Order: sequence, then C-alpha cells, then structure tokens
Amino acid sequence: MPLAPDFRSTASGQAASVPGVRLLRRRRRRAQLAVLALVVILVLVAAVAVTYRVGERRASARYPVTAIALAQARKALTGLPRTSSPAPDDYDREAFGPSWADVDHNGCDTRNDILARDLTDVRYSAGTHDCVVIAGLLQDPYTGQTLTFQRGKHSAEVQIDHVVALANAWRSGAAAWDAAERRLFANDPENLLAVDGSANQQKSAADAASWLPENTGYRCIYAIRQVTVKDKYRLTVTSPELAALSQALDRCTVASVHPSR
Repeated sequence: MPLAPDFRSTASGQAASVPGVRLLRRRRRRAQLAVLALVVILVLVAAVAVTYRVGERRASARYPVTAIALAQARKALTGLPRTSSPAPDDYDREAFGPSWADVDHNGCDTRNDILARDLTDVRYSAGTHDCVVIAGLLQDPYTGQTLTFQRGKHSAEVQIDHVVALANAWRSGAAAWDAAERRLFANDPENLLAVDGSANQQKSAADAASWLPENTGYRCIYAIRQVTVKDKYRLTVTSPELAALSQALDRCTVASVHPSR
C-alpha cells in the first residue's frame, strides 16, 4: 500500500524557507539602495564639478589674454629647465640687495614706481616730483576686491609682491647669480604687483604648485607672469610646479578678435 504524502513535513520546510527568502529580499533591497545612493552621489559630484568649471570660465573671462601671449607662455613653459632637487634653502633676503632700489634711475624707488603703475586715483606727496605715492585705489588681482591705499599706519594693507618669490628664485637658480643680477631681479617691474597685503602674506614664498590667487579668474595671467619671469631668468621648475602652471594656462580665456569693417 503506497504511503500517504507527509504534508506536515512539506509545510514545515516551506515555513522554514520563508525567513530565508525575506532575508534575501532585504539584502537585495539594501544593495539596490546602496547603488542608488552611489549614483546620486556621483551625479551630485559631477554637477558640482560642472558648476565649478563654468564658474571658472566666467571668472577667467574677466581677464582675457591674447592668443599670442598664451602661445608664447605655453612654449616658454615647455622650455623651462626642470629640477627634482631645488638648491638648498639657505635663502637670505639681503642677497638681493636693499629693498626697493631705484634701478631705473628715475628718482623714485621701485615700490613707489609699482604703486604709481598699479593704483588709480593716485595722489603724491607734495615736493617729491610725483614720486612718493600717498594714496590711491587698487583693483586687487589676487582677491578681486577694491582696496584703498593710504600711506601711514595702514600702508601694509597694500603690498608689492614678487610674483616669482625671491626665496623661490633663490632655490630655482638665483643662488648662483652675482649680486648685481639678484638686485635687478628683485626690482624687475615684470615680476612685481601691488596686491592685497594679507594675500601676499598668505602666499609668502610659495611656488605655483603650493599657491595660486583665490581670484580664480586671475590665475591664467598669474601663470603667464610666472612663466615669463622664469623663462627670462632661466629659473627651474619642479614637476608639481610645471603641472600647476600648465593647468592654469589650460583655463585661460582668449580674447575675441573682431575683424575690422
């Protein structure tokens, strides 16, 4: 006589399998939620990156450069001597001569020359033959802010920056120069900018790999000036410095040239 099926055993097995199915479904659900969360994060990161790049383009458009200037900077950058081991850091400011000499013999020291060049609404001290700047306005390239310069206890709010810092120049080749060349470098208008004092202090002796202006739109022109000066004096660059300068040049906005009618 055939045995009757054991329905109790089958039901018991089915009941035992229910928690396992539920556990599997919960795990699958958690995995799906994790994937969804990852996708959302990636989309948000991409959106932030695109927004940042658009913002950078708009900022750099405020400081357009010519195609010729950009091409020259790119060429100069590729030709800069490379170094993986900068000179020992025994830099001494006095090696570059007294601060702000009158190297062009116009009767004014270099600091006043740069203030007169970079400020607007300039006022001079009486009896100095329009030499000593006592007041003016600065459209600061490093922060994008408008600063008021007033000679006196607040003079340091506007400072003169060496675009290629003297200490960086020393490590990049100036240590081998004679005193006369270092003096000329320290007073070269091409390497000098009137800037916000706090930004200048923040930069200190940093190279382009360690510091760029917070005003992102100006970074292109800053990089061009760095490259131009380093090329002029045949100063070396490190690999990180080269990468930072190259990236800044890649984000330049070239000025539109409208054909004459």
